[in-house]
Amino acid sequence: MSIFTPDRSQYPTARADGTLDIDLTSGKYLKLWQGPNHPGITGNMSVELTVCGDEVVEGKTHVGYLHRGFEKLMERRTFIQCFPIVCRICVPEPDFNEYCYAAAIEELAGIEAPERANWIRTLILEMGRINSYLMYMGGQAGALGLGVIGQWTTYARDLMLDRFEELTGARIYHMFIIPGGVRDVLPDGFDKRMEETLREIEKTMRDVWDVMFCNAVFKKRTVGLGVIDPSWLDAYGVTGPNARAAGVAKDVRKDCPYLVYSHIDFEPVTGQNSDIYTRSDVRRRDLLMSVDIVRQLLAKMPRTGPVTVPTPNVLHWKIPRGETYVRGECSRGEYGYYLVTDGSGYPRRVNVRGPSYTHAMTLLERMIVNVNISDVASLMVSLHTYPPEIER
Repeated sequence: MSIFTPDRSQYPTARADGTLDIDLTSGKYLKLWQGPNHPGITGNMSVELTVCGDEVVEGKTHVGYLHRGFEKLMERRTFIQCFPIVCRICVPEPDFNEYCYAAAIEELAGIEAPERANWIRTLILEMGRINSYLMYMGGQAGALGLGVIGQWTTYARDLMLDRFEELTGARIYHMFIIPGGVRDVLPDGFDKRMEETLREIEKTMRDVWDVMFCNAVFKKRTVGLGVIDPSWLDAYGVTGPNARAAGVAKDVRKDCPYLVYSHIDFEPVTGQNSDIYTRSDVRRRDLLMSVDIVRQLLAKMPRTGPVTVPTPNVLHWKIPRGETYVRGECSRGEYGYYLVTDGSGYPRRVNVRGPSYTHAMTLLERMIVNVNISDVASLMVSLHTYPPEIER
């Protein structure tokens, strides 16, 4: 593809409604589509690109290519029947939906999970965070042609899925975190097998550092590209690594500790340059920090005591009238569940605050202008979004 930099002074002007005055018949502009295609971190969404030469003039996100309407479905299910639904809102990190939903029910029903259960819940969430970051690393590298990275991180992620299967009986959708606690205790020998998995993940990440982060081509195509201005963070609802790469240490685990994070020694990972490279490196270091957190959890976790408390018959469970918002820090930033109940056996209203909605919609559309066509995929992946959170 030849590189042509258009004269930006000739770019279309904005109308009163904010849309661009683009005359496609002039020959200056061309419509292209990035996606939808699957697999891919952003594979189930599409961006309608208006380009001038090799440069993007405008990008409009299009969704609706995936299973959707989760929130409305939950209004027609009993509370326990909603668990298979919430898992699908974020496939690579489903346990966070389990936790937020279960914690919201517990708050409204006046239930307090046992201490041991909270330690196991925190362990599960950090295991899921590691898996999510491993998937991201493969996607970010693959967007720039480093396909071998995806093979390595998929292998490492598969090892963690072995630990999930050993603990919960399932590899992807676990439904292990339930109102009142968790379903079971850690199996015998779990600590030893987890340590073996963590060492293999650390070894894989050393290879990823050498081949990806020290790669001159990767640096050339990511350093200075896709910068998020710190002034955008609050205006666009930017959280998680996307915010921390801009030097703002936003992390719900520290800002509003939940579960047992107050007992864990860690500091939010931050960067300064706020470009694609920095966001990737923040996630790499955050992944390694989660490895350390898992070790701390296993070392400090109580080994006796209950992991669940009695609850009413879940098939006829009626939650008292009320409303609550429960939040936490997933691999992409602040995740929250707003739950309203009316005293019946069904949720009255559910609203899920997934980071992907703001990162992949309004933020992406602003950042994509003036980007070269060949860098669109890298920019999209660098925001680390999962389309089910958009189509919830």
